Amino acid sequence: MTDPDDPREALLRVLLGGPRRYTRLQVGAMAGMPPERTRRLWRALGFPDAADDDQVFTDADVQALALLSALIDTGFVDEDFEASIIRAMAQSLSRLADWQTDLLADVLARDDARGETPIDPQRAVEGTRRLLPLLRALQDYVWRRHLAANAERLLASAGGDRRELAVGFADLVGYTSRSRGMAGRELGAMVEDFEGTAAEVIARHRGRVVKTVGDGVLYTAVSAIDAVEIGLELPETWQTGDRPPLRVGAAYGTVLTHLGDVYSPVVNLASRLTSLGRPGALLVDRELARRLRGLPRYRVRPLRRVSVRGYDELQPWLVRRRPAGEADLALEGMLDEMADDVLEDDLDDG
Repeated sequence: MTDPDDPREALLRVLLGGPRRYTRLQVGAMAGMPPERTRRLWRALGFPDAADDDQVFTDADVQALALLSALIDTGFVDEDFEASIIRAMAQSLSRLADWQTDLLADVLARDDARGETPIDPQRAVEGTRRLLPLLRALQDYVWRRHLAANAERLLASAGGDRRELAVGFADLVGYTSRSRGMAGRELGAMVEDFEGTAAEVIARHRGRVVKTVGDGVLYTAVSAIDAVEIGLELPETWQTGDRPPLRVGAAYGTVLTHLGDVYSPVVNLASRLTSLGRPGALLVDRELARRLRGLPRYRVRPLRRVSVRGYDELQPWLVRRRPAGEADLALEGMLDEMADDVLEDDLDDG
């Protein structure tokens, strides 16, 4: 049994919306679900199995299972994919919860002039009661905004889960070796700066952040030009002070979108191109290079073909901004013609 006077238990009651008083078997019976199904969904949320006699579930857990059943009954969610949907939501919200826990810890540390550690559980309860309604309202607003933006993109497209998209991958060069010598707070600040810069640049050019992975960010854009502008502007914006340099690879093609993620050989191609790039460079595939053809603002040049995992003769294309006045140079005009010839040859071979 849990102690209702325990501050830690009080904190969990605030966060979970009530006391923990049901076992896994009781929750399943109340929701009308077989035990194996509740276990599968619990694991999909990212939590370890609870013993049959552990009272770790609340009325909110029963209600959540009832809501899931209602979604299945409406046909909005296929029962065969319920665990996948729960898993996708859990992975996104788990990271959000990590950030919010750090936020709460920072608030408590600022409020505590004594700087005591560990955090006082009673003060954590009070801080959570203040922050939780505000965070919940803000989350609901942000979620609705993103839902509206995605719905607008869906209505503007042909529909379905396969779309023509540009996929880009930006990678911090030397992140692993650099991070070894950094303190935790310093490393966290650098990652936060990187993710913030990436999100701002990608949003400014109508792209979408698919996911971030510490030293990299995966993004998509409907327009090839938007994808290239992101790939050029990100290193330019990021490279200040002693930050590690950034390199970007991008490719264009048919992409499967599923539960917020993207799947396609195009994604792998963008990753391979990134690994080939020098610091500050943007490398693109043939299809993106073709879509930039004839645009005077860019200088697009073929590089030497290389063999990488999955691609025997990969042709990278280096994209740079064309400096003002360069269009009049005879040499650059000749190089443009040579690049066009390479594209024509590739199209003939394809």
